[in-house]
Amino acid sequence: MLSSNNQKKIKDILNECPDKIVISNPSSKDNEYKKAVIRKYEKSEGVAYQIERFTDKQAFHENVNVTGMCEAVLLMFPESFTQLNVFGSERQWDFKVTKKGKLLSSDRLIRKTNNNSKEGLITSGAGCKPSYNNHNRKKNYILEEGTVIPPLVDLGIFTKEGKVVNSMYDKYKQINRFLELVEDVVKNHEIKDKFNIIDFGCGKSYLTFILYYYLVELKGINATITGLDLKADVIKKCNATAKKYHYDNLHFELGDINGYKTDKPVDMVVTLHACDTATDFALYNAITWKAGIILSVPCCQHEVNAQLASDDFSILTRYGIVKERVSALMTDAIRANMLEYCGYHTQLLEFIDIAHSPKNILIRAVRHDNSSKERRNKALEEAKRLCEEFNIKQTLMQLLNK
Repeated sequence: MLSSNNQKKIKDILNECPDKIVISNPSSKDNEYKKAVIRKYEKSEGVAYQIERFTDKQAFHENVNVTGMCEAVLLMFPESFTQLNVFGSERQWDFKVTKKGKLLSSDRLIRKTNNNSKEGLITSGAGCKPSYNNHNRKKNYILEEGTVIPPLVDLGIFTKEGKVVNSMYDKYKQINRFLELVEDVVKNHEIKDKFNIIDFGCGKSYLTFILYYYLVELKGINATITGLDLKADVIKKCNATAKKYHYDNLHFELGDINGYKTDKPVDMVVTLHACDTATDFALYNAITWKAGIILSVPCCQHEVNAQLASDDFSILTRYGIVKERVSALMTDAIRANMLEYCGYHTQLLEFIDIAHSPKNILIRAVRHDNSSKERRNKALEEAKRLCEEFNIKQTLMQLLNK
């Protein structure tokens, strides 16, 4: 419950008719709604607001006046949600309630850009100050700037106030791109009571923490994530960090991708930058567990490069840099086809711009039990012909053949 002073402070801010309001972080896993976004728009009689409330699979809309907007916000925060972000034309206000019930707040000036102009001035309604509506100010990212996200702060991508550090903007975009690729499959995937994820070769795990935040804090999914890596000091640090964030269903274990066993059903397998054939062992495990979703960004693909040879296509093997790139592309094409053969609908997607890293392909596979036998057999034959032409023995194919 807010004190009368804090309630008055928030009400005064809302009465200034902000452009946008985001209410997030459900206070209970049983909450029907996982997030609410409120946007200002103009009517002939003045300013009005549209409230958009999100469940796991749907969004519900309600149009209200300024008074209705204020009442709705104060009903939702902090009783049903623990985070409130208010965006005005010149300032931004952030409020968060800790697990101990303490209210944290901050406000700051919004950075101006060259695109800002006085076009699109929204006329003030009763008791409202004029504000500017800039539709082209920036792309709407899943992790919105101005939201306090502990992993991004610790990584040095956000300041403590939730502002993107200028030198980390590319990394911020990469993280959001990853979440966009996750969101595309998760929103259409049937999620039961629990959603179990294994992250092979998690390393320092910055994306693992972000994935947990997105699924649990933003989407309200009852997700459990297990990170696996070979470095004991990294595992120890990651477990301590998860405890610090109160991420109760995120834990890390010491272990090898090859031969890892689990008794739990596995809904998603993530493997980001697992070196060379470690990606193949991760994919093989995911296939044998019948994981519903697989997300893999391969790294350091040496296996095919060391074998590649062809009399008819020696032009592809003569030049070192061409051979290296062709080998990596062939490896991922074979992996994608083998996933298709095993009943997955598979895509090879650009993860990040190649200007930032040549390791920019993400394999995204979703299991379909009704995948046709003809489609599966065609994928296998294509992979076999490629391997025969270039004298390749590829690890994932070898594992599946056994």
